[in-house]
Amino acid sequence: MTIKTSAALAFGAPVLLCANAAFAEQGFAWEGEIEIGNEQVVSSDNAANEIRNTYAIITATGTYTFGNGVEIFATLTGESVTDTTVDRTFKDMGLYVEELGFSFGIGESTTVTVGKLAPAFGSAWDDTAGFFGGTLAEDYELTEQLGILADVELNGAGTLSFGVFFADDTSLSRSWGEDRGRNRSNTGGAGNTGKLDSFAIQWAHEVDNTRFHIGARHLSASIGDVGDEQGFVAGLGHSFDSGLDLFGEVASFSNFGGGADDATFVTLNAAYAIGNLTLSGTLSQRDLDASGETDLHSIAAEYEFQNGMTLGGALARQDDGGVKDTIVGLNLIIPLGG
Repeated sequence: MTIKTSAALAFGAPVLLCANAAFAEQGFAWEGEIEIGNEQVVSSDNAANEIRNTYAIITATGTYTFGNGVEIFATLTGESVTDTTVDRTFKDMGLYVEELGFSFGIGESTTVTVGKLAPAFGSAWDDTAGFFGGTLAEDYELTEQLGILADVELNGAGTLSFGVFFADDTSLSRSWGEDRGRNRSNTGGAGNTGKLDSFAIQWAHEVDNTRFHIGARHLSASIGDVGDEQGFVAGLGHSFDSGLDLFGEVASFSNFGGGADDATFVTLNAAYAIGNLTLSGTLSQRDLDASGETDLHSIAAEYEFQNGMTLGGALARQDDGGVKDTIVGLNLIIPLGG
């Protein structure tokens, strides 16, 4: 097992910025987060898995809103850009452009966004509580795609999100500091074609305290791939007045990542809020044809201070093809801007 050091273990999807009241019509606003954390495999059936990663993830989003409803935005992220293979502390840090583009409205119900983006497909990395809540689901999160996306408000019947895109293969795919290298469309991987021939569509709606979504995607095969990836996702969540929140998401793929494997992901998450303290638990599974099942179960606690900072800790048990790891995660998230 390698310990993930991406924003996946931080807070999932990139920070999305909404201008505050002072800039509701026109002007600049920004927002961000700093996460400082430690993830460590404290025991494993395979001694080589017992690795510690002390990390920092810094994300900042700036948006300029024009008076005519057009917005330009950029998200910069600084983090370790390589997988962890040995114990490390704040190593291999690189800064890269996570999102960059502009958006504009069409009528009163449609927003179109063009640039380097994160197409909507699933939401487990946002809707699960706890340090390890969305860890396995992050394998199918769509990020750093170049394309055109649209969100259509369906007159009280939810939001339809769709778009066409391909994996960023420009110089923006590199990072400054520790250089992660430039992505090339001839290196393979579903959706890494350099052409607008991949797409995703998702419908999301919320009724009272119940939220749900269903989506599909097609990622075209690149050079050397076995075939096009086809994927489907569905999620359901409900928030109770007692402070209990339940969420589940299932995703299924053929030719996952452009390879020969079919894949299935299941994430079940429960969270209970007691004042500023949130206790949560997660049951998740990834099933790949070739490598078999990976089960990750965790319990977590998060406390939000009055100043907005959040301190979290979690314990996870992972069974990856019969190799069992016990993992501890601790983090502190500090909000910026706003």
